Amino acid sequence: MKKIVLVGYMASGKTEIGKLLSKKLDLPFFDIDHLIENEVSKSINEIFEIKGEIFFRKKEHEVFEKTINSNKSFVLSLGGGTPCYANNHKFLNKDDVISIYLKGSVATLIDRIKINKTKRPLLKDLEDDELTEYVAKHLFDRSFYYNQCKHTISIDNKSPFDVVEEIQKILL
Repeated sequence: MKKIVLVGYMASGKTEIGKLLSKKLDLPFFDIDHLIENEVSKSINEIFEIKGEIFFRKKEHEVFEKTINSNKSFVLSLGGGTPCYANNHKFLNKDDVISIYLKGSVATLIDRIKINKTKRPLLKDLEDDELTEYVAKHLFDRSFYYNQCKHTISIDNKSPFDVVEEIQKILL
């Protein structure tokens, strides 16, 4: 049984890489945000606006725990904050989990975030000059949790296909 969990900051490519990897490995792909949206019947933005971040984090933990404890093989992409709340990082070291941190530099992540900033509930109201400080602080604060992963792959200057190839080498 393979439970491959992709971890990283927003815009690190977890979803795109996860979809590509799942096709290569012929495993189902799950995105934690979509699992939460299906369970709550609201978009992530609506959940944040109506119920708030605390509700979202509780639901995120419940969905993550249920998924990771299932007897299924899959590729799962987590939200950028998922490992940082409710001891979720402890699931990354389970024996049946292959956890991979997709690590990006602040510059790489900022370039990617700017493309879809309005779709990111925690960033949509930040000015561009505030964004760099916000991302750098978050990466610092979250590094402990991200580094709980069993493997780390740099995404800087790599295509999603390059990253998938690196992940496949880890899995051999």
